[in-house]
Formats: sequence, C-alpha cells, structure tokens
Amino acid sequence: MSRTSFMLMGITYYIVSIIVIVVVLNLINKKERKKYEEAIASLERDKNLIISASILSELNKVEPLVSNSDSKEVYENWQRRFKEIKDVEVPKITDALLEIEELFNDRNYKELKKKIAETEIDICFVKTKSNFLLEEIKGITLSEERNRDTITKLKSNYREILTRYNNNREEYKMIASPIELQFENVDKLFSAFESSMEKNAYQEVGKIVKAIDDIVGNLKIVMEEAPSIILMGKKLIPNKINSIKKTKEKMEHDGYNLEYLNIDYNITEANKKLTDIFQRLNVLNLEDSIFELKTILDFFESSDNDFDKERIAKKIFEEYARTILIKVTKLNKINNDLYKKIDDIKYSYDLTNEDVAVIGEIAEELANIHEKYDEIIELHRSKKSYFVKLGKDMENLNVRLTKTEEKLERALRTIGSLKEDELRAREQLDEIKSILLKAKNQIRDYKLPVVPENYFVELSEASEGIEEIIKVLENTPISIKVLNTRVDTARDLVFKVFNTSKEIIKTAKMAEMAIVYGNRYRINKEVDLGLTKAEMAFYKGNFKNSLEQAIVAINIVEPGIHKRLMEEYQ
Repeated sequence: MSRTSFMLMGITYYIVSIIVIVVVLNLINKKERKKYEEAIASLERDKNLIISASILSELNKVEPLVSNSDSKEVYENWQRRFKEIKDVEVPKITDALLEIEELFNDRNYKELKKKIAETEIDICFVKTKSNFLLEEIKGITLSEERNRDTITKLKSNYREILTRYNNNREEYKMIASPIELQFENVDKLFSAFESSMEKNAYQEVGKIVKAIDDIVGNLKIVMEEAPSIILMGKKLIPNKINSIKKTKEKMEHDGYNLEYLNIDYNITEANKKLTDIFQRLNVLNLEDSIFELKTILDFFESSDNDFDKERIAKKIFEEYARTILIKVTKLNKINNDLYKKIDDIKYSYDLTNEDVAVIGEIAEELANIHEKYDEIIELHRSKKSYFVKLGKDMENLNVRLTKTEEKLERALRTIGSLKEDELRAREQLDEIKSILLKAKNQIRDYKLPVVPENYFVELSEASEGIEEIIKVLENTPISIKVLNTRVDTARDLVFKVFNTSKEIIKTAKMAEMAIVYGNRYRINKEVDLGLTKAEMAFYKGNFKNSLEQAIVAINIVEPGIHKRLMEEYQ
C-alpha cells in the first residue's frame, strides 16, 4: 500500500471521529435540555395549583356566615392572607419562572440548576400556606355539618345514659343529685348549641360541642363504674373489714400475736381511702377509683392468707416444740452415758483425746440447741413474736438437731465397732486355730516318710502369728488397729500352711500312685532305673521330683501317661 493511501485512510478516520463526537455531544445536550424542560413544566404546573378555586369557593361560603365582630375579623384575616398569596407570593414565583426561561434559553445550565432548586422551595412554602388557609376556612364552612353529626351521636349516647339511669335508679340512688345536675347541664348545653348555630357563632359552637362531649363521656363512665364502686365501697369491703376484725380478735384471744400484720392501721387507711373515693364520687370523679378499691379488697383477701399461714405455723411450732424437747433430752442422756464411759473406752481400746473429742462437741451442740429452744419458747410465752417466725425458727433448730443426732449416731457406731472388732478377732482366732489344726492333721494322717522342711517353716510362722493375736488380746488396753493387722497376718499365714499341706499330700499321692502304676514295666531296664530314682526321691521327701522321675520313666513305654495319671488322681 502506497504512502498516499495511508494518508487518505488517516484523514478518513479523523473526520469520522469528529463526526461521532459531535453527534454524541448533541445527543447529550438534547437529553439535558429535555430534562430541564420537564423540570420547568413541573414548576409551572405546581405554581398554577397554588391558587385553587376551592379557596375562593370556601371564602364565598363563609361571607354569609359572618354575623358578629369576631367572625368578621377572622373573615377579613383570611381575605388578607389570600390576597397576599395571590398578589405577592405568586407573582414572585412567576418572575422566578421567567428568569428560569431566560437561563434555559441562554444554556446557562449551572445557574439554571441552582434557580430551579430555589424556586421549588418557594413554591412548596407558598403551597403549604395556601393549603393551611384552605383547611382553616373549611373548619368553618364544614363545621355545621360536622357539629350536627357530632351532636346527633352525643344525643344518642345521652338518651342511652338517661334510659339506663331511669331503669336502674336504685343503683345510682347514692349519687342521684350530682347525676341529675349533670343532666340539667347537658340539656342547657344542647339548647346553647342550637342558639349558637342560629347565630352562626361557630367558634362558640366548638366549645359547646367539646363541653357536651366531655360531660356525656364522663356520665357514660359513671353509669358503667359507679354501681361497682358503690357495691365494693359500701358492701364488699366493709363486710371484709368486719370479717377481718372478727378473725383477728378470735385469733388474738387464742394466743396469736398479729401485730406484725398492722391490721388496725391498714383498716384505718382503707377507711380514709373509702371516704376520699366517695367524696370524689359525689362530684362524679371516678378516676382510679375502681383500681384503688380492687387494691384494698385484694389486700384484705390476702390477710386471710396471712391468718392461714399463722394457723399452719402454729401447728408446726407446737409439733416441733414437743418433738425437739423430747429428742434433745434423749440425745443428752445417750451422750452423757457415753461420756461417763469414755475413760474406760479410751483405756480399753487405746484411744486418744482427739479420737473421742466428738463426744464433747456433741454435748456443746446439744447445750446450744437447748438454749436456743428456751429462747424461742420464751418469745412465744411473752408474745413478742409471731408463729410464722417462731415456726421457721423451730424448723431451723430441728435441722441443727438432726445434724447433731447424725453425728452422735456416727460416734456410737465408731465406738461400738471397737467392741465388735474385738469379738470378731476372738472368733477369727478360734477359726484360724481350727484351720491350722486341720493342716497338721492332714500331714499326720497321711504318714509321709519325710515331711518337707518348708512346711515346718510356714507352720512356725503361722504359730507365731497366732501368738501375736493372743498377746494383743491379753494386753490392756487393746489396740484395735494393731489387733486387726495381727488377725489379717495370722489368717494369711495359716491359710498358706493349709494350702502347703494340701499340696504336699496331693503331690505325694500322685508320686506314690505313679510308682505303683509303673512297677508293671520294671522288666524294662530304663523304666526300672527311673522308678528306682523316683522311690529314692520319695523316701527323701522330695515328692515333686519323685513324681517327675516316675512320669518320665513310664512315658518310655506308655507315652501320654501324665494325662492318664491326672485323670486317675481326680
């Protein structure tokens, strides 16, 4: 490709790039202009909506209703505010919109964006003022219809109240005068409402409607709550108070201390509260009355529970008062008897002061429990405490006594086991002697040619062990720990002798049986030689070696003889 062609291609690319850039910029500019056009149109539309036909229409409705200086002043204020919006505020916005048009045409988008934002705020502010003015005007133009609807509903509620009152006069007899006075006030207010409506005094009408609504609402509450207040305040609570008084008097006569419940004080306070509630009821003020009466009633009902707790606590107290004294007396006697014998026990069984210190601890604990018991009984006799507390104190004291009782039982078991260990040791001594005698008799009865030396060594050790037991038992005091050790040692040594004697006799029998069995094969020189060696070992008392020699010899002519000899022995 020639140089000219390259130059032509470069120029072509450059021109195309310029065209593309121009087209893109035009598209962006067109899109931005469209956005601003839409924003300007929206501002124009919002400006036109500020002054609506509704305001003029409502002002025209108000004009015939102006009947006095107050209403005239309000009407003129509205006209003045409307005129300010129409002749001052709106023209300012119009001028701002014209300025926006100029900026748009001049493509001054930076200033245009700022001016649009300011104008939006101004339109929103003026529009809010216009809407607020319209609502104020409608408050008057719609007041007649609204007030009529409200009064119609109030009259319906009022008739229901009157009907309920007339049908249940007995329930409201106590507050008939204030209720009927309120009825008269409501009737007067209804008449005042009609008079004010005729004079178009709508500001006064609003106050009258509010007053009627308050009175009728309060009367409705009175109709609903007054019977319950009267029932609780005049019957239920007084009856409950009388019942509480009678129960209190009877229980105090029976020995109960009920001062901690503050019954008299609470009755006085309850009566004050009842007086206050009925004073407020006479002026039809029922605020919190139901709640206060229920609180009083709940309190006195809880007093019955307190009385029941006292009765139950009294039974608990009386039961523990009897059982604790009996148990303390019994444990003291046992511990004292044990204490009297403690020196003999210490001497007899080689005990230290630390070993028997628990006896003194138990005595001290029992003394403290008895002292505390006397304090509780004195509180009861002097009526300085009440059964709920006394019963609880007795329960705690019984827990302490139970722990001390367990400690005494452990001490008795420990000391009692010393005597049991001594008796058990003497019984085991007789048993050990009997086993050793059996071992001796086994050896003696079989008439062995020679008794192995290890038998006599073990026999001597076992005999010494028995002697050690006898020495400990004959010593005073007896050391139970040493005694138990000596018994265990002697028992092990005697069983060792017994097992050794059994093993010696068993082995000797097997060796003798093997030699006798093998005599049939003595014609065989090797067998005869082996059996001779077995006989020599047997007469020397080496029974195990004798058995092995015999088995080896017989096995020459009769393999497997060992197994058959064992079966024969069994």
